[in-house]
Amino acid sequence: MKILLLQPPVRDFYDTAIRLQPLGLCLLKAAVERYISGAEVVVRDFHQGFGRRTVSIPRDLAYLREYYIHPDVSPFSTFSHYYHFGATAEDVGRAAAAERPDLVGISSLFSAYHQEALACAREIKKRLKVPIVMGGAHVSVMPESVLMDPCVDFVIRGEGERGLVELVRALHGRGDLASVPNLGYKRGIEPILNPMAVNYPLDELPPADLSDFANGRNLFEERPLCSLVTSRGCPHRCSFCAVQSTSGTAYRRRPPEQVLAEIRQRYAEGYRVFNFEDDNLTYHQEGFRSLLEGCIAEFPEGEIRLLAMNGISYLSLNRGLLGLMKRAGFHHLDLSLVSAEDVTLARMGRPHSLEKYVEVVEGAHAMGLPMVSYQILGLPGESIEAMISTMALMARLPVIIGASIFYLTPGCALAAEYPPFTPGDLMRARSTAMARANEHVSRDDLYTLFITARIINFLKGIPLPSRESTLKEALDGAKGSGRRARIGAELLERLLAEKRLYASTRNGRRLLPRFRPEVFFRVCEGAGYCRTRQGAVISFDQGGTKFETE
Repeated sequence: MKILLLQPPVRDFYDTAIRLQPLGLCLLKAAVERYISGAEVVVRDFHQGFGRRTVSIPRDLAYLREYYIHPDVSPFSTFSHYYHFGATAEDVGRAAAAERPDLVGISSLFSAYHQEALACAREIKKRLKVPIVMGGAHVSVMPESVLMDPCVDFVIRGEGERGLVELVRALHGRGDLASVPNLGYKRGIEPILNPMAVNYPLDELPPADLSDFANGRNLFEERPLCSLVTSRGCPHRCSFCAVQSTSGTAYRRRPPEQVLAEIRQRYAEGYRVFNFEDDNLTYHQEGFRSLLEGCIAEFPEGEIRLLAMNGISYLSLNRGLLGLMKRAGFHHLDLSLVSAEDVTLARMGRPHSLEKYVEVVEGAHAMGLPMVSYQILGLPGESIEAMISTMALMARLPVIIGASIFYLTPGCALAAEYPPFTPGDLMRARSTAMARANEHVSRDDLYTLFITARIINFLKGIPLPSRESTLKEALDGAKGSGRRARIGAELLERLLAEKRLYASTRNGRRLLPRFRPEVFFRVCEGAGYCRTRQGAVISFDQGGTKFETE
C-alpha cells in the first residue's frame, strides 16, 4: 500500500522558511513503516521550495490595506503584499496523481490556512479516486467542520501515529473503522467521531524519517538544520494556547539517551544544527540536564548548534542549566515572556513571574547567551499601559524584542468566552491580522507597538563606540553602518522632529498614517534607555536628542 503525506501551501503576508521542515509528517512516515510491513510512505512538501507569488488580500482581511500600504525598505518595515507560498493547488493535484497513491494524508496545522489544505484535497479528488485523510491542530479542534467537506473522507484528531497506523490496517482489510482511535469518518453524510485513545509510548516511536528530503534543504547560518522533539505536551495550562488539543493533557518525554542517539544519527547524515520543537523543552530539568551533558561529551565544542525556536519557558531555567546549554551548543535563547504584568500572567494561567524572568535574562547575558524575548500584544483584558510597560522593560534588558499580536485559536480555553468561530474568524486567526482589538487597545495601538519593537531592536543593533552613548551619538553611528541603517537613523530623526513615521520607498518617503507616535514615545519614556545584546546602553534623554510627547 502506498501512502502520500503532503504539506500544503499557505497564504499570508510573510513566511518563516527555516521552520518549514514537515517534522510531523516525517514522524508519521516512520511510524507507519515500522508498524505495517510492506507499506510505502512518501512525504511531499508543497509549501517550501516553490517560491511565492502575490495574490489578492482576502475580503476578511481587507481592512489591513490601511496598515500594510507601502513596500518599505527601512528597518522598521512591516508588510505590503499578500502572498501564496508554495505550489498551486492544481500543481499539488497533478503531483499527487503522478505518485499513484492508495491513500493521501494532508496536514492542516493552522486554522488560518485550512482553506489552502482543503483546496489541495479538492484538486486531488478531481484526479484520484482514493481516500483523503486530514490531521493536525486545526483538524483536532474542528473535526466535524473539516469532515463536512465532500473531498475529505477521514480526519484524525490529536497525535496521529496510532490513528494513521490503525486506519491503514482497516483500509487494508485488517480492521474496522469504528475501532480506529481518534478517527473521524462519514456514515452516509453523518460525521462519526471515534473515541480518543492514548498514542504509542514515545520511547516506542521511531525517529522521524527524513529520507524524502536533502539535508541541505533547511539551513541555519549555512549549516544543515533538522528539527526534533524530546517531549510532547505541556504541563502548563495557558488559556491562550491550544496545545492540549493535539498533544493531550499529559506531559511525556523521551529518554535522554534516545534523543542523543537521534542527534548522533542526524549528525552522521550531515546535519549540524538541531532545533527542538518541544512545547516545553526544559520542564523536566534532570532529563534536559542529562541530554545537555550527553551532547557536551559527544561533540567537540562548536561542532553542533542547538536551537529552540518554538520558545523556552524560563520558569524551569537556572544558572546551572544555562551554563550547560551554552556549552552544549545553544546559539541563543528564545524566551516566552508573554507579559511582564503579574495580573495578566495570572489571568492567562501562566505560572511565571517577572522576578524569575529578569533573573534568567541577567544570568544568560552574563554567560554570553544572546536572547530573543517574546511579548504577546493585545491579550484579552490587558491594558495598553501594561503592554507599554512590558515593552519598556525589554528595551532596558539585553534582549531582542519579539512582538507577536494575539489571535484567538480554536481549542484554547479563551475561545470558550467568545462566540463560535465564523469562517472570517478562522481567516483572521494569525498574528498579521491584528484581529483582536478591544476596549483596552485599538488596532492602531497594536500596529504601533509592533513597529515600536522594530525601532527598539534597530537601536539595539547599532554598533556603539562605548558602553554608554546618547541617542544622538547612536544615530550618528548608524548613518555610517550601511544604507539600511542610514535610512533607519534618518526616519527616526524625522519621527523625533515631526512626530510622524514614514516608510522609505522607491518613490521617496511615504507617511504611515496609522502609526500613533504618542504610544511610541510612551514606550521610550517608560524605558528611559535601551540595552543592546552586548550590554551597552543608549540613553533616551541626553545629547540634544530626546523622546518627548510634547
